[in-house]
Amino acid sequence: MTRVSDLLDALNVITGGRMVSCMDEVKHGNHPFVIWKSSGIYGKEVLEIPGLIHGDPQKTIRKVAVCMTMTELSIELAGATGVDAIVAHHPIADAASCGGVTLRDYLNLYGIAALECHEAFHGLHPGIAYLHGHKVQKSNISYGGVHGNVMFVGEPLEGIHTMGDMLARLDSFMGLDMEEQLLLSERRIKNNDNIQETSLLTRGAIRVGRPDSPVNRILHIFPHTGFSPEHLRQAIAENPDVDTVLASISRVYDGHELIACAQELGLNFMVGNSHVLEILENGLPLAYALSALLEGVEVVMFRDRVTSTPVHQVGTERLREYAQHVSAAHLMGKNVLSFH
Repeated sequence: MTRVSDLLDALNVITGGRMVSCMDEVKHGNHPFVIWKSSGIYGKEVLEIPGLIHGDPQKTIRKVAVCMTMTELSIELAGATGVDAIVAHHPIADAASCGGVTLRDYLNLYGIAALECHEAFHGLHPGIAYLHGHKVQKSNISYGGVHGNVMFVGEPLEGIHTMGDMLARLDSFMGLDMEEQLLLSERRIKNNDNIQETSLLTRGAIRVGRPDSPVNRILHIFPHTGFSPEHLRQAIAENPDVDTVLASISRVYDGHELIACAQELGLNFMVGNSHVLEILENGLPLAYALSALLEGVEVVMFRDRVTSTPVHQVGTERLREYAQHVSAAHLMGKNVLSFH
C-alpha cells in the first residue's frame, strides 16, 4: 500500500533530500529551497515550498499525475481520471492554481493531494543541455547571486557542429513533426486555417548567425530568470572561448538587448525549446523516476496544449451566436454598478 508520504519520500530521493519535511522548516526560514517569489506587484508574491502543499500524508495513492503548472484544468482532469496526487513542477498558489477559488475546497472535493518541487528540482540532471546538443562543463543555478538564474557552459556533443545541427536535433527529440500534423488536422476539422499553437510558434530559431555557423563552446542561459546583458558580459569574460549563446525555456525576440549584446561581443545567438516544452525536458524524466520508485502506482503526465484562434472563429455557429448575444445584451455598459 503506497501513501502520499511515500510519494514525498520518492521526491526526496530524486532531489537528494531537498524537500520540506515539516512546516517548521518553512516557518523558521532556514530551508534553502523555500523561496519567496515576488516582482513587487502588490499581493501577488508566492512562497515556494518544495514538498506536500495539501493533503493527508497517510492517504493511499494508486495514481499520480506530473504536470508543469497546476491549474483548474489539471484538477478537473485529475478528478475525472482517478488521480490521487498531483506533482507540479511550478509553485502552487490559492486561486492562481485552482480556478480563482481556494485550493483546500477544490482539492478536497476530488480527494487530491498536491505537491510541488520547482527550484528543488533544478540542476539535478543534464537533460536540457543534452536535448539541445551539448554536454555541461560548468553550471550555476544562481548566477550573479540571483536565485534561479541558471547558466551552463557546455561543449557540443558528437555530431553537433553547427547551429543547424542543434535545431534539427531539437525538432527530432520534441516530435514537432507530429505537432504539425496535429495542428493541420485541427485546422481541417474546424475548417479554420487561422489556428496557431505554441510549441510550433516558439520552436528553436537562430537570432544571430546562420544554420551553418560553427559551434565550439556554448553558453546556455534562461532569460526569464533575470539573466541580463551584464551577466552575459561577465560570463564571456569568465569563458572567453564561448562562441554561441543558447537561450531556452524562455526566449528573446529581435530587438532584445541580449541579442544586441551578443552581436557586440561577436557571438552566435539562438533560442531553443520554449517553456511549453519543459514538460518533456523536466516533467518526463521526473515522471519516469516516480514510476520506478513507486511500485504499483500508475504515473501519468498532464501536458497543456494552448492554441490561438481569432475570436469570431471560435467554436460552433450556435456558440458564437450565444457569445454575441450575451455580450450585446449584458456586457456593453449595461451592468454599471453604483457605489453611492
